[in-house]
Amino acid sequence: MVAAHPDSHYCCGGVWHRVIIPVAWWARNRRVVVMNTTAFDGRWTRQVIEWLGFGTAQGSSSRGGLRGLAVMARRLEEGLDCAFTIDGPRGPRYVAKPGPVMLARKTGCPILVFHVGVEHGKTIAKTWDHFLLPRPFSRTLMFFGTPIYVPKDASSELMEAKHAEMQRELERVRDIAESWFWLGEEARAKHRAEFNH
Repeated sequence: MVAAHPDSHYCCGGVWHRVIIPVAWWARNRRVVVMNTTAFDGRWTRQVIEWLGFGTAQGSSSRGGLRGLAVMARRLEEGLDCAFTIDGPRGPRYVAKPGPVMLARKTGCPILVFHVGVEHGKTIAKTWDHFLLPRPFSRTLMFFGTPIYVPKDASSELMEAKHAEMQRELERVRDIAESWFWLGEEARAKHRAEFNH
């Protein structure tokens, strides 16, 4: 994804389920490992995910999650990036689950949240995640947040604080990405300065 870790080139990514289509297109064939559900449709989704060039770790927030995190930890140690659709697979929308914080504490790798801004697309309002379907050939921009590090000896209180920090950063990056194409140049310049700081 990006060289976010000072000692390596791997990280633990987090993104809202809403933008899974543009993210999947951007990250295809980059060998990013993602959590895949162990539910009844997991075999089918695993085939699709691997066809796109991703690795998979079987588990979810409700089914086999700890096993999936253990697989992700091994992949990070091998030098591969990992990523979560952080409010998936069923929501609630825009509520981050704790998996990335747990994985960051175990491995020492940073959490790197991100979001995709799409100039022209359709929001499917009846879906739980307000699924975003980009129009063909629409311009897109990807925005990355500030890396979040979790000490390996983090207390439960610090874990909660890091989870809250991750939630805030997800919301900040989402709000900027989704408004970018409608911002004036002055507002864009302000955000550029924030991201380049």
